[in-house]
Amino acid sequence: MKSLATLPRRSDSIKAYETQGGSIAAVFPIHYPRALLRAFDVLPVEVWGPPGVDTSYGAAHVQPYVCSIVRNALSFLLSGGLDVADLLVVPHACDSLQGLGSILTDLIPTRRPVIPIYLPRGRRESDLDFLADEFRSVYRRLETITGRAPTALEMLACIEREEAADGLLDELHQSRRGIPLSDSDFYRLTRSREYLPAESFTELAQAMLAQAAPLPPTPPAKLDASSPAEGRDAGARTQPIPIILSGIVPEPMALLDAISEMGGAVVADDLACCGRRLYPAGTSEDPFRRMAERLIHAPPDSTRGNPIQERLAHLMGLVERSGARGVVFYGVKFCEPELFYLPILGRELREAGIPSLTVEVEINDPLSHQVRTRMEAFLETIQ
Repeated sequence: MKSLATLPRRSDSIKAYETQGGSIAAVFPIHYPRALLRAFDVLPVEVWGPPGVDTSYGAAHVQPYVCSIVRNALSFLLSGGLDVADLLVVPHACDSLQGLGSILTDLIPTRRPVIPIYLPRGRRESDLDFLADEFRSVYRRLETITGRAPTALEMLACIEREEAADGLLDELHQSRRGIPLSDSDFYRLTRSREYLPAESFTELAQAMLAQAAPLPPTPPAKLDASSPAEGRDAGARTQPIPIILSGIVPEPMALLDAISEMGGAVVADDLACCGRRLYPAGTSEDPFRRMAERLIHAPPDSTRGNPIQERLAHLMGLVERSGARGVVFYGVKFCEPELFYLPILGRELREAGIPSLTVEVEINDPLSHQVRTRMEAFLETIQ
C-alpha cells in the first residue's frame, strides 16, 4: 500500500457504517472514550474545524477571539455539514469548547442529543475516579438515546479492539522513518483514526507496517543552538532536516508539503490530534475505569492541565529519540491552553540547546507566505 489511493474518505466511512445499521457521533476535540461509543454501535467521527467553511454562521454566536477550531466547527454544524450525525459529543478540552457545549445545549436548538464530557486536570487517583464516573454518566445518556445496554464484557471487547488499533498507531509513529510515505501522506493515514472504525484502521496500519523498511540509525539527538550552520557537516545537508511538530492540529495540511519542499521532515510530533493521543492500554477489569486509565496516562497535554515540567520532559525525550534538530510550535490563534505553556517551554528548550519556532495560524486561512518564510528561515538556521 505504498499509495494511499485506497484510503477511505470520511463520507465513505460514514456511509458504510450507516449501511450496516450503525449510528454516527460528531465528536469535537480532543479526548473521549471511543470504545464506549462503539459499544453502543455509534461510530465517532471527529470534527477538527474543519478548514474551508463559511465562518459567518459561527461568528454570529461566538466572540472573535474564540479559536478557529470552535468557530469553524459551529459554522460547519449550522450550515448543515453535520446533518449526517445522530448525536454530538463535546469534550471539555478548553473554555472555548465548554462554551460550545453550552451554546449547543442551551442556546441553539438542535435535533441531535448533545453529550458533554468533563475531563479532570491531573493524574491523581481522584482524577481517575472522577473520569470513570463521568464515563458512567455518558453510558447512561447513550443508553437513553440508543435503547441499548451493552454489558461489561461487550465494553471490554470494544476496549481491547481500540487498544489494539492504538498500539498499531503507536507503531506507525515509531516506524515513521522506515515507512514509504511522505509526511503529508503519513498524516493522512494516521489521522484516518479520527473517523475509521478501529477494525478498518487496524487493517490499513498492518498493511503499511508490513512495507516498513528497517529503521536506519537515529541521527545525533540535537545540536547546540549556538553552533553556526556553516560549521556543520556539509554532507548532512543532503538529508532532510529533522524537526518535531507540536501544537493542536496541522491545518492546513499544505504545511506538511511545504516543510518537505523546504528540506525539512517531521520525525516526531506532539500534536493534540496525533502524538498526544497515543493512549496506552489500560489494566482494570472495570470497563469505565480502564477507559479512564487510558486517557489519564496519555502523553502530557496542555488541554488536560498536565504540569509544564511533564510537557518539557516529553518534548526533550522526543528530541533525543528522534534526533530532531528543533521544535516547531504550530499553534491555533487564541488557543489559551497552548499559549500558557509556550513561554516557559521555549525558554527551557533554548537553555537545553534545542531551537524552537512559534507560529500562530487560523485554520481557515491558506498557508501564508509569512509562515512559509519563517519556517524556511528556521530550517536554514538549524540545518
